[in-house]
Order: sequence, then C-alpha cells, then structure tokens
Amino acid sequence: MVETPDVDLAYELYGTPTPATPVIVANGGPGLSHIYMIQNDVWTRLAKTRQIVFYDQRGTGKSTRLTSGASQEMTAQIADLEAVRAKFDFQKFSLVGDSYGGFLAMAYAAAHPEHIEKLVLSDSASPDMKKMVRVLSQVFPDVPADRGATPDEQMRHHFRMLFYSEEKRDAYLAGAKDLGYNPQVGAQVSRSASKLDLTAALPKFNFPTLVITGRYDMNVPPINAWNIYKAIPGAKFVVFAKSGHLPSYEEPDKYVAVVDAFLSGR
Repeated sequence: MVETPDVDLAYELYGTPTPATPVIVANGGPGLSHIYMIQNDVWTRLAKTRQIVFYDQRGTGKSTRLTSGASQEMTAQIADLEAVRAKFDFQKFSLVGDSYGGFLAMAYAAAHPEHIEKLVLSDSASPDMKKMVRVLSQVFPDVPADRGATPDEQMRHHFRMLFYSEEKRDAYLAGAKDLGYNPQVGAQVSRSASKLDLTAALPKFNFPTLVITGRYDMNVPPINAWNIYKAIPGAKFVVFAKSGHLPSYEEPDKYVAVVDAFLSGR
C-alpha cells in the first residue's frame, strides 16, 4: 500500500529494479481496478528487463480505504499517481496509460513533465472527453447498453463489445472472473474528467510518446488516437490491425515487441 491522507493505494509489482527506466501503468475505466489489464503474460514479459508498477485508483480494487468526502477530481487522481511515484523514488519513469488511463497519463504528464521519461498511450481516451468520438452505440445498435443485474455483469456485457476476435473475447471473459467495477467511482471520475481539456498541453510534450490503437476499437475509435498522435511533436503511431480496444490481449506478441522496443529505445 501507498498511504496518503485520503486513501491507501494498493499496488502490484512486476519485475525487479534494473538499470532500465521503471514503468508505472495507469489503467482505464474509470471505476475499474487494474485487474482487467493482467489477463495474460504481456506484463510479465515486459518486466523481464524493467520494473513495472500497477496500482488501483482510489475507490477501486483494493484501494478501498477512502476518507469520507474524499475528492474524485482529476487533481486528486494526479496526486495519487504522484504518490505512487514518490513511494518508489522514481526521479524518471515511463508512464503507460490504457483507455481512460491514457487521459490520466496525459493529465499527469502535463502536471509533472519533469518525471516523464517516455509516454505510452494505448487506445487512450481523448484529451477532451467532451469531444471524444464515440461510435459504440452505432456499431452495436441491437445490443442493450446496460444489460446485466449487477455492476460487474453490466461491465462484462460492455467488454463483449470491445474485441475484434470473438474467440479472444470468449477466452478473455472466461478468464476474467472479476473486473472490479465500481460504478459510483466511475461516474464521479467521468464527471471530473469532463471538466478538464488537455488539448493545449499536448503540443508541449517534449518526451518520446508512443500512441497505440486497435484498428477495430469501437469503444475509442482510432480517430481519437490519430488526433493525439498528430498533436504531440515527434510521437510514434502504431495500429494493431486485428484488435479492438485491447490490443495487449488480442495481439500480445506484437504488443510486447512494439512497447519493449519503444521503452528500450530501439
């Protein structure tokens, strides 16, 4: 745990300290724990040469010790990520943001560019949530948006629309027993994120940035990633041709190769 006045942040380590720059991962949601990201061996493989830190954002997963009335504003989310960095005394680290976690990663990078070595944005939300292109309801007009009796069932139903491969989808859902979804936290964080427009910050990023997208991501369509890529000077753009929203699961070998090469400077 990383203890702060408002919350105890649970974290999980992959690998051990090495001369390579460490990595912190900001998972998506909002309202999900990091568990959805570790359903295969991608991060174990990436951690062979570097230490990788996952953490559960406040009010999700195992980060449940939250003081009454604690903020869910983006300033608090950024402060939590900074507390994780400080726990390990990483003067420089590479930050990976997945889905909504990409928005959080961009917000942190704008607030603390001095700590960012490299930035990876994987199927990231737009820097302006109000302008994010969304097509899920148009691609799946026949699928009820909120089917499921419990929050976890509703989220599992949502995940059924995130894959390119039906086979990979079924395997993922069979293995992911609990997605750790907290809808109250998700709603609060979504409202706070919608107040923040990071568009003007992106051209000021002066660290290497990798922007990843699944070609068939209907949750956060590739145009969002393309716009991020075009806004960040010198950014690299990689499309995963047989993936939806989770290329790390649908094309794991390519994901490891692309991310490892970028983090290693190859």
